[in-house]
Amino acid sequence: MNLKTEDIKTRFQEEGIRTVEIGQIKSYPSVTVASEDLVKSAIILKDEFGFDQLRDIVGVDRFTRENRFECIYNLYSTKHLLRMFLRTRLDSKKPEVDSLSNIWKAANWAEREAYDMFGIYFHNHPDLRRIYMMEEYEYYPLRKDYPLMGLPGAVQLPDKNDI
Repeated sequence: MNLKTEDIKTRFQEEGIRTVEIGQIKSYPSVTVASEDLVKSAIILKDEFGFDQLRDIVGVDRFTRENRFECIYNLYSTKHLLRMFLRTRLDSKKPEVDSLSNIWKAANWAEREAYDMFGIYFHNHPDLRRIYMMEEYEYYPLRKDYPLMGLPGAVQLPDKNDI
């Protein structure tokens, strides 16, 4: 199967999905959709284009005024041996999107990680809680506005003389 992003774009248009951008990431096809259309897009890519695996979800803090956050979904088709990226941009003040854990079970942990590190909220997630940080921690360490040395007093750093 020779995946043509134009075929995906055409199919998305038939369903009323707003395709924001078609491009490439490291020579792999990439489709960016509006966050409201993410679930519908994922179902089409899985059921009609054969992307049966979600390999990873990457949260991105673009540190811009609008659409500051982004989720990039690394999809793979074991039948056609193809990779592609599904992307969506999220609001700067309230980054949230629907969970894809009902479509791909692998989304469960990856969404939890994006929530824990970036504060991206996934609606309808079966168990959205932190993985690395303690639950009461108010901050998101991979946001670009997080202090490089952490928050003063939050975590005891080792004494330089002990290293």
